[in-house]
Amino acid sequence: MIRRMFLLAGASALALGAKARAAYRVTHTDAEWRRLLTPAQYEILRQQGTEPPFSSALLNEHRKGIFHCAGCALPLFSSATKYDSGTGWPSFYAPLPHAVDEQNDTSFGMDRTEVHCSQCGGHLGHVFPDGPRPTGLRYCMNGLALSFTPA
Repeated sequence: MIRRMFLLAGASALALGAKARAAYRVTHTDAEWRRLLTPAQYEILRQQGTEPPFSSALLNEHRKGIFHCAGCALPLFSSATKYDSGTGWPSFYAPLPHAVDEQNDTSFGMDRTEVHCSQCGGHLGHVFPDGPRPTGLRYCMNGLALSFTPA
């Protein structure tokens, strides 16, 4: 009986996960994502990976412009909200309206808030409550999950 309940709960969770992924406006098969992204981008955007700190060229991008999702090109952050957090990852104090989704992440024994692209569901990074004014938030993003278009 317990085994049957466990199997049903697992099947329900898989169905809910598939339903959530299907709700995104931009969807691709795993093979298509692998073809569209570099291996490092795939690891971050589709497998919730993290790039090494201080490795992103976008860390030192200081021009005016917009940071987009590297998976689907949705505009995510304005350069006006970018700041140097000293953490080694591009950081922003606010996303553009309706650009990101957030969910609780308890992986690796930590309690964090994971940030996803609202259009394709790609993993971008995490948000922490230790940022500057006016929001007090630090959107700590993987540079490989982003692209930049100067204004």
